[in-house]
Amino acid sequence: MNLRVPVKVVVVGFGMVGSRLVDELLRREPEAFDITVLGAEPYEPYNRVLLSDVVAGRTDVAAITMPLPDGARVNVRRGVTATSIDREARVVTADDGTSHPYDHVVLATGAAARIPPIPGLRRADGGLPAGVHALRNLDDAREIVAATVNSPRAVVVGGGVLGLEAAVGLAGRGLSVTLIHNVESLMERQLDPEAADVVRSGLEGQGITVLPNSLSSEVLVAGGHAVGIRVKDNGGQAGDEVVAARLIVFSVGTIPETGLAAAAGLSTDRGIVVGYDLASPDDPRVHAIGDCAQPPSGSRGLVAEGWDQARRLAETLVSQVEPVAPVEPEPLAHLRLPHDGAQPSMAVRLGALLTSGATMSRAQSDEGIDTRGTDVVKVKAGALSVTTMGVCGPSRPNAATQRAVRLADPRAGRYVEVVVSDGILVGATCVGDPRVAADLIAAYTRRTPAPLDPAFLLLTPVMPTAAPASSPEHMPDDAVVCRCNGVTKGDITDSCEAGAHTVDEVVRETRATTGCGSCKDAVCGLVDWLKESKEAVPEPA
Repeated sequence: MNLRVPVKVVVVGFGMVGSRLVDELLRREPEAFDITVLGAEPYEPYNRVLLSDVVAGRTDVAAITMPLPDGARVNVRRGVTATSIDREARVVTADDGTSHPYDHVVLATGAAARIPPIPGLRRADGGLPAGVHALRNLDDAREIVAATVNSPRAVVVGGGVLGLEAAVGLAGRGLSVTLIHNVESLMERQLDPEAADVVRSGLEGQGITVLPNSLSSEVLVAGGHAVGIRVKDNGGQAGDEVVAARLIVFSVGTIPETGLAAAAGLSTDRGIVVGYDLASPDDPRVHAIGDCAQPPSGSRGLVAEGWDQARRLAETLVSQVEPVAPVEPEPLAHLRLPHDGAQPSMAVRLGALLTSGATMSRAQSDEGIDTRGTDVVKVKAGALSVTTMGVCGPSRPNAATQRAVRLADPRAGRYVEVVVSDGILVGATCVGDPRVAADLIAAYTRRTPAPLDPAFLLLTPVMPTAAPASSPEHMPDDAVVCRCNGVTKGDITDSCEAGAHTVDEVVRETRATTGCGSCKDAVCGLVDWLKESKEAVPEPA
């Protein structure tokens, strides 16, 4: 029997990235760590990506809850906020008076919604007037949904990804929606002007009024409740316009939560500065991941990026665990395989993870970490499909090394551009064609060789996609069902054969559906089909 002194890990933040790190550690070496999680929110972890679906009424609040960590060495303290880090003593202090010693502390504090300094937007006590909301956490989503009952008109400020999703969601609830954006092009970080025009037409087709190149200059308040917003032309060419609304949602970016790190003497800029190893340059025992982190390559604020950081940090922490020699010498196999109910050794589990196509190891190079696939942006906007990845929008192709081909069909609400370099797809923009978008994501993340003529990528499927769950027999085992987590039909089949009988059990084993949620119907259908197929097989005589 081996004696092991567990490594003490304190995770500050229990959002999607913090909870994923805990899960990654438990999947690799559950007995090697004593993990304490401090989560400021009083809730179980939930899928923040699906908050716009809650606003739209497509998803219930209960459906976005994520599984709690399952481990004897995990102590989750919800509703508890870390207040200080004593790096010399290696102790984290919380607002409930408790102290938590650590060998490694991981900051996954996320980011707060940015609230611009607009007249009328703050009450005397610093809070927001009734009727004005951001959409950043579960309470925000609940309050917005409640406000839709008595608010026939709504304004969404901000034409980025979340702003578009919020606007479409509110319009889907029957509200008259106006979308205000401070520059001419919507989603200007991901789309070029031509693609943005197609998106704008799609929004207007859903009854949403779009005011581009407009600034919100004042929130109008009467009796403590917002009643409208004053808007002026960003170019100063026109006078003010007042848009009446009793529901105003701000989606104008985020501000990383860096206060705890700064107070501990750690380097901060826009976020908490970390290296490629996700450790602070000031203290190798302090790490930051997710929206609060600022790695050398920058941060895009995407959950896939945070999940990738959680996986890489888990690999690093596991690699630093030093096994203790056995008390009584006995012959040991190099690999302990999972038979007779025994827990497989770290080498087996970690090796399986690193060789899996769904969690391919990302090696560090002179240019940093290969994060291809973590930069895929998918907008959940009802019938309006918008997907971007890699080289897109303002990051125009390099004419010397990259070839771009596009299809623009504004009348049909479609715009597709692909960028190819050295025979590989390195970027794409797809508006109005979800099937092509799915194929482009597969080609981009799996580095599928591109056709000699990239124009074929604009229309022709290049990878086997997840067929409808009603005909799973036609799906190859490597068909990706959940693209956010890289879960294939084979992964789901294997989990069912290993004993997972329900969708919830499959989700716990594979993480399918825990990203954008668009694969939920396919996963449910596939699990039902596997169950029926198993029941149809006659018992041996």
